[in-house]
Amino acid sequence: MSRDRVLSPGTVRWWWIRHAPVPATPGLILGQMDLPCDTSDLDMMILLAERLPVAPTVLLSPLLRARQTLQALENAGAVFHNAHEEPALLEQNFGTWEGRTWNDLTAGDHPDDTEGAFFWKDPATGIPPGGESFETLVRRVDTGIRHWTDIVGTGDIVAVAHAGSIRAAMAVALDLDPAVALRLEVAPLSLTCLQHHAGAGWSVQSMNEVPP
Repeated sequence: MSRDRVLSPGTVRWWWIRHAPVPATPGLILGQMDLPCDTSDLDMMILLAERLPVAPTVLLSPLLRARQTLQALENAGAVFHNAHEEPALLEQNFGTWEGRTWNDLTAGDHPDDTEGAFFWKDPATGIPPGGESFETLVRRVDTGIRHWTDIVGTGDIVAVAHAGSIRAAMAVALDLDPAVALRLEVAPLSLTCLQHHAGAGWSVQSMNEVPP
């Protein structure tokens, strides 16, 4: 996949980047918590920046870890102009579970733990207390994708987002059941490239690509 390839009219190429890793307790449920990330791996940032198109439309989740990742990519040589915060790209809202770990959730010592058993029976449609389901996230991301694809018309979009929102984008592109999309791996600082062709739908150029 070449960043310099000329796109045919009506093609919008989406370059999805998951933010840099968040130093946190293993298994911590981040959701929409606004925590910083670790952007210290300059070599990784340079390799990723070299893959990206020059002067694309840039979208990012409003959370700090997305903004920090975008800034680190610019510092590593990525050429961006204006960036637009897009709430549709936010991570899934896990409500009152955010800040806990998945292990804590199964310990049975919290009023919301009874909800956890129901959630794991169907994590795609299960709704954490005060949060949203992954199925809802897919619809939210789909709305944002449609909006920006229409605006750009032909060109490149770099979207700095989260594991959940990138899985949702894959569900949209591949017409996946949300439960199936939850099986997809999305590593920190990975690149997923999807193309939308007007009148012909989607094609997948790469998924979860991590610079060597």
